[in-house]
Amino acid sequence: MSSVIDGVDVDAVARATRGCRGVEDLHGGFPGEVATYLPGRRLVGVRVGTGAVEVQVRAAWNMPVPQIAAGIRAAVTPLVGKRAVDVTIADLGDPPRRKGSNRL
Repeated sequence: MSSVIDGVDVDAVARATRGCRGVEDLHGGFPGEVATYLPGRRLVGVRVGTGAVEVQVRAAWNMPVPQIAAGIRAAVTPLVGKRAVDVTIADLGDPPRRKGSNRL
């Protein structure tokens, strides 16, 4: 089954995004908010539009958001032709637990 939507391989975009430093995973937001519908499946966190590809992620707690977004844009831009890459940090991962404590 093809994962190419309007010339953009959304599976490649997802792999590139997940491979970026500071990205815990793709994030769909509210049901149906940011997703690509493919035959037999739904890929959350990536949506191809006319002028842009939207990528929405859950980011690591301990990294600057602008650095994460810049890394995603650098990884995804070569995959999307002339489209812009719009990055949304929809959620942050949990902070590390303190040693010897159940508290964050």
